[in-house]
Amino acid sequence: MIVGPFLLYIGRIANPLDIKTSRGMAVFRREDCVGEFRHDDGPLTLGLPRFDFAEAVAAGARTLILGVAAAGGRMDATMIADVVAALDAGLDVAAGLHQRLRDAPAIAAAAQAGGRKLYDVRDPAAPPQVGTGQPRAGRRLLTVGTDCAVGKMYTALHLTAGLRSRGVAADFRATGQTGIMIAGAGVPIDAVVADFLSGAVEWLSPARHDNGWDVIEGQGSLFHPSFAGVSTGLLHGAQPDAVVLCHDPLRTHLRGLPHMPVPDIVMCLDRNLAVARLTNPMVQAVGVSLNTARMAAPDALALCGAIADRTGLPCVDPVTTGVAPILDRLSARAIAA
Repeated sequence: MIVGPFLLYIGRIANPLDIKTSRGMAVFRREDCVGEFRHDDGPLTLGLPRFDFAEAVAAGARTLILGVAAAGGRMDATMIADVVAALDAGLDVAAGLHQRLRDAPAIAAAAQAGGRKLYDVRDPAAPPQVGTGQPRAGRRLLTVGTDCAVGKMYTALHLTAGLRSRGVAADFRATGQTGIMIAGAGVPIDAVVADFLSGAVEWLSPARHDNGWDVIEGQGSLFHPSFAGVSTGLLHGAQPDAVVLCHDPLRTHLRGLPHMPVPDIVMCLDRNLAVARLTNPMVQAVGVSLNTARMAAPDALALCGAIADRTGLPCVDPVTTGVAPILDRLSARAIAA
């Protein structure tokens, strides 16, 4: 377990999508975050108190969360220097990048010299096992997406909270660095050897007998050539009884691939259901979740209505409208354990 309270790292990051881990911590674990670290020329903020490393330690911070999704999953020279300074100031450091903290010589040396801890969240916790597709007890919902970074984690967390508020047992099953830091446990699915992807998800979401739900955080998109393999492994290993499709309506092309347009919602939903039926032929779509943060409220509501009419499914923005219509659909469909 990563020891809090936390200082959230922004540094000089300019793309809002690249600080999604820090932002997720600020939203879902706000009470554990004392502030943010950013450089004077950094254009982004989480709206938290701004501290340097020594000030953060004085304010009670124990761990710097290097909550960024840098290109290629690697730290640049600025990040490495910042991590070393944080360690020297007395902070432990946690990161979920593909490049492990311990593999950067300057960081490893500073941690050893100061007796500080390094948390590499992308070290898989699941044992190496192949998936079997064997049916198991319990009910599972998987969030899927038209693209990367469209709200699959946010949707899963809001659905989990919504189920619990209705007295239904529910557990959020994290599969990415941000979700793992928020939940305190999970499997970084994109760091698992390909042959063991579906097996890792089976391990993450074992049989349950309390009539509750595992709400499994999706990753990538079946239509994104860089990450479709991870999405496929999740669909097979989760054996979902229900899927919710997540979408950013203002995105015109797949993230990082300007030559590839975002797929049609209905086509994407149909493809996800087809893949999921390999291990659960009874899978159902129960809703569409939009990220409308950059839209005017009337336009967002109108779009939700139009997509609901087209798909025959409830369409929500979990942050602004809540997820009650999707939870109602789950109840109305009476998906059995």
